[in-house]
Amino acid sequence: MGAEAVKSKAFQRAALKSESYRVIGILVLLAVMLLFVIGRAILTDQYLIVAIQGAVLLLIAAHEATILRAIKNSLKGDGEVGPEKWVLNVFIESQIPTIALFVLLATKWFTPHQVLVAPVVLVYFLLIILSTLRLSPTLALLTGILSSLGYLFVVFYVTLSAQGTSTETGAFRQAVYYVYAGVILSGGILASIVAGEIRIHVSAALREAELQKQLDQVTHDLEVAKSIQQGLLPTASPDLEHFEIAGWNQPADQTGGDYFDWQSLPDGRIAVSLADATGHGIGPALVGTSCRAYARASFLVGGAQNGVLENLNGLLASDLSANRFVTYAVIFLDPKEGDFRVLSAGHGPILWYKHKQNKIDNLEAHGIPLGMIDGVKYSHGTEGSLSQGDILALVTDGFYEWTNPEGEEFGLERLETVIRESHDQPAEKIIEKLRGAVATFSKGTKQQDDLTAVILRRTFGPERLLFSE
Repeated sequence: MGAEAVKSKAFQRAALKSESYRVIGILVLLAVMLLFVIGRAILTDQYLIVAIQGAVLLLIAAHEATILRAIKNSLKGDGEVGPEKWVLNVFIESQIPTIALFVLLATKWFTPHQVLVAPVVLVYFLLIILSTLRLSPTLALLTGILSSLGYLFVVFYVTLSAQGTSTETGAFRQAVYYVYAGVILSGGILASIVAGEIRIHVSAALREAELQKQLDQVTHDLEVAKSIQQGLLPTASPDLEHFEIAGWNQPADQTGGDYFDWQSLPDGRIAVSLADATGHGIGPALVGTSCRAYARASFLVGGAQNGVLENLNGLLASDLSANRFVTYAVIFLDPKEGDFRVLSAGHGPILWYKHKQNKIDNLEAHGIPLGMIDGVKYSHGTEGSLSQGDILALVTDGFYEWTNPEGEEFGLERLETVIRESHDQPAEKIIEKLRGAVATFSKGTKQQDDLTAVILRRTFGPERLLFSE
């Protein structure tokens, strides 16, 4: 691995595991060769030569076992296998067939030139194939080069020492053995190319696995964030007579920048609020959560209605970057008298359906969105009184800006039409109508923005408040 070692710990572990499989394969090959040696000793009585060959095989096996132990220790985090050990390992392994050829020469079972084409030459190729498991093109090529040189060394030895090579039985032209050496070298080159391709695919697979792991972690974190954010939304309406309150939220992503809330105040009023932080996702969700916390605290400090937008704006302006802001609206309702006051920081529409006139007023915002400019003053707000059948509707722009496949927006006109046509329905039913209308209009186009709606409706008699899940 050496200089080619990839910095990725995952790749290093994969390479070490692959190397361990290769070493185990070598140990199996050595065991087979040792059994062959023992069998030959029984058949030929050449105990001295067999003992030498067995001792060499055992020494090589001991070296491989040492390498295997070093690999396992490295996988456990106990040190690393240095590059010099890999090079030494390549040299020793590549010369196993060379040693076997010299042993065959010593046994004199074959003529010297027959030894050069004996089946043991195929072990060179087996070792070269196994070298691809190193995931190192350099070491695979080095295996091929050293194997070829080892075979050429045997060829030169036979050429110099054997007598009568030109007439010896089983002898080929000298060029044939050079071709063998070239084929062995070619095997090393091919193994280097294959090792490089395997390396690329392993790296790609590990990167994909790492990305998937990170994605799974992000998904899990978003699910946790979604659970926390949804847990902050009201789970039940306040127990009031003559009024229905319903709220609903559906983020475009797992988390969103919208929220709705209601809070009972010390003076007996109810604060019904809705906010829309720019964008959607985890960032706006954090902004919306901060806005909710600031608003709840502000309502309980001093006069709940006096200067609340200025307070919220100052707090958020010090927290948010220049490109983030929150549109915000709050309704302060006196449930005994039916009087209300609306404050809006850049949020709209705020729709007031007046039952007696069967018309809808679109209440204007009372200043810029929160968090944009510190120190901004907001107007006193809009005051009024809800008669029986009147409705105050707060919705975010995800509703009226949702487009159909033709690019046409749902629009405020359709929004007002749904409210007007369903004004005699319970509050949660009105929200269901809005949801159904925009879903039908969109014809399956993807939701691009968060959807949030709050309906405050004065009933015609004493009915319990309802909440839309």
